[in-house]
Amino acid sequence: MPPPRARRLLSGEQARRLLSLDRALLVALRTRGHSPQLERAARLCSRAGEHAACWVALGLAGAWRDRRRPQRRRRWLQGVAVVAGSYAANYAVKLAVARRRPQLEGLPALSPVVSGLSFPSAHATTSFAAARAYSSVAPAGALYAAAGLLGLTRPYLGVHYPSDVLAGALLGSAIAAAAEGALR
Repeated sequence: MPPPRARRLLSGEQARRLLSLDRALLVALRTRGHSPQLERAARLCSRAGEHAACWVALGLAGAWRDRRRPQRRRRWLQGVAVVAGSYAANYAVKLAVARRRPQLEGLPALSPVVSGLSFPSAHATTSFAAARAYSSVAPAGALYAAAGLLGLTRPYLGVHYPSDVLAGALLGSAIAAAAEGALR
């Protein structure tokens, strides 16, 4: 079901079509390309993204590695702050929207979740915020590939709708862009 506020922004037919597309994409991601090995890998990848842990760890490791290069060290630490800020902003949006996680009959989620709230995906928010924030000190292509992979694990595991991931990617990117502009 789309978030209550989103239903009010769209006509009934538009909302039904988007909901139908979102659910169809979720079912496709939840039922195609699955094997025990891929599911295990997706769970491990997803677990690394819980509470933005992998992104905070990357930023702190980068800052430590560049401890004798003050400008680069500062960029890494600013990135950590952006990731933390995006996590907090995501939580505020989750509370405001209050969309419940998907439940597909006969297809239980393949991963535990921290809360019952789904929109937007915190994994996607923090991952895309990190990709943008760290791209001045690390290869952008690798960062965005990792962010995309982390985001895709969520509907693959059945714990987010694809629209949750898209919204998270947009939110994280916007937060990092705003922080980047404020730091200039």
